[in-house]
Amino acid sequence: MDTNLRTKRRKPANKDEASAPEAVAGAPRSVDALRELVLRIGRDEAGLSLGGKAHAVLAWLLERPEEVAVRTITDLATALDVNASTLTRLSTKLGYTGFADFQSVFRDSLAERHRHFYTNQAERLVAGKKQRAHTPVNSGTSPEVEVVVQLAHESIVNVETFLARLSADDLRGAAALLAGAPRVRVHGLRQFSALASFLCYGLGMIRADVGLLDAQGLGVAEGLAQLQPGDVVVVTSVSPYTRSVAEAAKAAAEAGMTVIAITDTLASPLVPPARHAFLIPHDSSFFSNSMGAYLIFCEGLLNLVATHLGKRSLQALSRRERLITALGIETD
Repeated sequence: MDTNLRTKRRKPANKDEASAPEAVAGAPRSVDALRELVLRIGRDEAGLSLGGKAHAVLAWLLERPEEVAVRTITDLATALDVNASTLTRLSTKLGYTGFADFQSVFRDSLAERHRHFYTNQAERLVAGKKQRAHTPVNSGTSPEVEVVVQLAHESIVNVETFLARLSADDLRGAAALLAGAPRVRVHGLRQFSALASFLCYGLGMIRADVGLLDAQGLGVAEGLAQLQPGDVVVVTSVSPYTRSVAEAAKAAAEAGMTVIAITDTLASPLVPPARHAFLIPHDSSFFSNSMGAYLIFCEGLLNLVATHLGKRSLQALSRRERLITALGIETD
């Protein structure tokens, strides 16, 4: 556990902290250290005791570090069905000057993880390879196949996780918007430009006036300027988030467009401007963000849009087939 002493007092961040005592030496300065403290408290090794309710609240917070990093004390208290003062008291009990000091641990941890996301993922991959080299594999299964099997199993878990929290209302609402909006633009960059292109291609098969927000590379502002209130902008990005995608989502919402977000957690900056936000995990041993669950979700969403369009989607697909035949694009 981090036992560095903090010698400099800071000004209270809010009125809840104004009367809080100075943090005691040794207050954990990382989420891992905080988890370790909780374990020690549970074993009665920390010289500190928490009531059952406080312990449950702390466990809930530690299960959702990204949410704790970005949500307000009021939001978190509402989610926990407790008073905001309960979170302040818990923070000071653990040795922090108040909730803002406690929350800074989660914010610092999130920032650190974002800075080293890809190397951390690769380190896990290499460590897994070393472990497999010393672990007997199943009869008839090579280490190379085991790598693919592991990724497949991890994607299945991601799919099961997002299925468990899917909202039927959000699915219906998003499908109706994507079917009925005059124009639809899709925006994703870096790795998620591939997902944006896939979603754009699928929507373009069954309805007109669909495109990438910056298809010609002229700039997001120019793409948004072509839209009107009532048009839909679909944005997608996951941790570590692409700043410009989050800014585009916010700008689109402020300009009157309807935003649909495909992202990972409630802590995502794409969630606040979105009317419908779909949260899909990407936990895996892949050295970058796992895309499997995202592709399955998009296929499902496209099917819902096609169903909502009904005969119009059939007419669009039939017209497309005639053009493919006329141009001789496909071979037998």
